[in-house]
Amino acid sequence: MNILLTGGTGYIGSHVATALISAGHQVVCFDNLANSDAAVIDRLAAITGTAVPLVVGDIRDGDALRGAMADHDVEAVIHFAGLKAVGESVAEPMKYYDNNVRGTLSLVQAMADCGVKTMVFSSSATVYGQPQYLPLDENHPTAATNPYGRTKLMIEEMLADIAASDPEWRIATLRYFNPVGAHDSGLIGENPNGIPNNLMPFISRVAAGRLNELSVFGSDYDTPDGTGVRDYIHVVDLADGHVAALDAIVQAAPGLSTWNLGTGQGYSVLDMVRAFERVNGVRIPYRLAPRRDGDVASCYASPERAAQELGWTAQRDLDAMCASSWSFERTLAMRNTG
Repeated sequence: MNILLTGGTGYIGSHVATALISAGHQVVCFDNLANSDAAVIDRLAAITGTAVPLVVGDIRDGDALRGAMADHDVEAVIHFAGLKAVGESVAEPMKYYDNNVRGTLSLVQAMADCGVKTMVFSSSATVYGQPQYLPLDENHPTAATNPYGRTKLMIEEMLADIAASDPEWRIATLRYFNPVGAHDSGLIGENPNGIPNNLMPFISRVAAGRLNELSVFGSDYDTPDGTGVRDYIHVVDLADGHVAALDAIVQAAPGLSTWNLGTGQGYSVLDMVRAFERVNGVRIPYRLAPRRDGDVASCYASPERAAQELGWTAQRDLDAMCASSWSFERTLAMRNTG
C-alpha cells in the first residue's frame, strides 16, 4: 500500500516508516518539522535502502494534504502529527485543541475528499485518566485528566462517529503507553527540540552531560518508591504494532477498532534511572521535584486484546530500551561533533 504518515519524521513516525517499508509498503512523510528534522529522511533511506518522499506541510492545511494524497496515490493514512507534552497542554490548552483536534478534522476531511478511508490513529493511554483498576484494558472508562489527553479522547470520539456514519471507513485507534528506545542502527531515535518532556531522552541527555540533572516529578505517589509508575514499550515493538493493526483493519470488516500497545509491566521513574545506570555504566544525577499537574500515580496496560486479535506482543525488554537509547544518544554526539 501507499501510506501517508503525518508527523512521519518524528520519533514514532520514523520508526513506523522503517517497519512499513520492511513489510513491503511504500511511505510518504508529511510533517511541518515543528519538533523533528528533515535530515531524518536521509537516515530512513540509509536504514531501508529506499528513498522516502517528504512533503513539508501542516495538517491544518487541507489543500496541502489533498495534494500529497493525490500526488502519491495514497491508500491509507497513519496519523502521528500531534502535540504531546502534558505540562505544556496544561499551560497552553488552546494550542493543543487547535493543532490536535482541528488538525485531525482537517485531515479526515481531506481523506474523505480523496476517497482515502483507511486510517491508523496514534492515540494514548492518557485517555483512561485516573485508573479505576490496573492493568488498563480497552474497556476501562475514559476520562482524561489533562488537555493533551482530552484532545486524544475527542479525536477518538470523532473518529468513532465518522466510522459509524459511513461504512467505508476502516479505522484503528492505538492507545500507546510510553514509547522509549531507538532503532538498532542508532540513526533514528527520540531527539526532541529543546528540553525533553519525556523521561528517557532526558535521562540520556543527563548521562551525556548535555543536561545537569533529571527532575523526578513526584516522589509521594502511592507506588513502591513514591515515583510514578508507567508501562514503557520499545519503539520498535510499537512500530511493529502499527503494521499489525494496519494489516488487521484492511482485512477485517469496516468500522473502528481500538487496541492498547504496551507490555503489561510497570516501572517507576527510579526503576528506569537505575536500569539505565546499570545497563550503560553511567551515572544519572537527579533531584526530587513536585508533582506535575495532570499526572497519575500508576498506568500500565493489559495488552491481551492486541495479542489475541493482532498476533502482536512486545518483544524487547527494559535492558534493550536503555541500551538502544544510549546508543542513539552517543550517535547524536558523534554526529554533532563530526
